[in-house]
Amino acid sequence: MVDVDAIEDDILEEETEDAEPTAVSPYDMPGDWYVIHSYSGYENKVKVNLETRIKSMHMEDRIFEVHIPMEDVVEIKNGKKVTVPKKVFPGYILVRMILDDDSWYGVRNTPGVTGFVGGSSKPTPLSRREVERFLGFQKEEEKPKPRFRPEWEVGEVVRVISGPFADFNGKIEGIDLDQSKVTVLVNIFGRDTPVELGFEDIQKS
Repeated sequence: MVDVDAIEDDILEEETEDAEPTAVSPYDMPGDWYVIHSYSGYENKVKVNLETRIKSMHMEDRIFEVHIPMEDVVEIKNGKKVTVPKKVFPGYILVRMILDDDSWYGVRNTPGVTGFVGGSSKPTPLSRREVERFLGFQKEEEKPKPRFRPEWEVGEVVRVISGPFADFNGKIEGIDLDQSKVTVLVNIFGRDTPVELGFEDIQKS
């Protein structure tokens, strides 16, 4: 006789094993998230200092994670689009911790840390919305596209490197990030003429 219950249990176990684990929001992990301030450009050094200090002071049960928020930014280099990681908040670092006198002292006195954001003695933890936004927590289908940040700005003189206006210099009159295009004033026959070009068609003069 076929044991229907046993077969159903086996199927259920297989489905459970095959199911992808649900992503856990960083807000729902142990501790709260706090923001500390450091000198801009020293964020990575401070992160290493703090992680070393956590181990040496045996505070792994109270200070769990040190995070520098990053984002992908598209830049134009040598006429080509390049995706590079950039710090979202230069000079700021996120720390997930259980705040008490000892953990506060351990973080506050780490070399390179200039203080907590939101109060020196009793800093305010980040909200769920802030944590999930700063740490880029999104469902797979909601992953953001890299943000474009051009290396030039309106009013800057650039050189055209491709197309019929190659080797012409012109002044940027407008930048369209959505279309990846710029309007450049090119001097043609003694007159400034607006020409629409792609990001890859120009470079710094």
